[in-house]
Amino acid sequence: MKRMNGNIVGVESGETVLFSDFEDGGEMWTGTGQRERRRRIEFSEAFKEAPTVQASLALWDVDNATVMRADLRSENVAADGFDLVFRTWGDTRIARVRIAWMAIGPLVQEEDWDVF
Repeated sequence: MKRMNGNIVGVESGETVLFSDFEDGGEMWTGTGQRERRRRIEFSEAFKEAPTVQASLALWDVDNATVMRADLRSENVAADGFDLVFRTWGDTRIARVRIAWMAIGPLVQEEDWDVF
């Protein structure tokens, strides 16, 4: 469990189209084997420390003739942002993906002191 010290908690959320490969014959639609897409998401305001980030598929447009394989992760989570990472493998053909995300964590307070 992540405990937050303080009474100001921030929640930021958003959605992003991670890729749309069917339009231009990109590798997620035409390729095979290990493939990955990642995008850095920057928060509108930095958290006090790295927040907890939840990501989920908001749109998943796939070819029904192949097995659907996907791995969605939030990586490199920091106070100012994180990386959305989508991976697939084998013969999976993915036309496009939109990811919804939410970050929850403590915010800097005016009363906070920086003690060195």
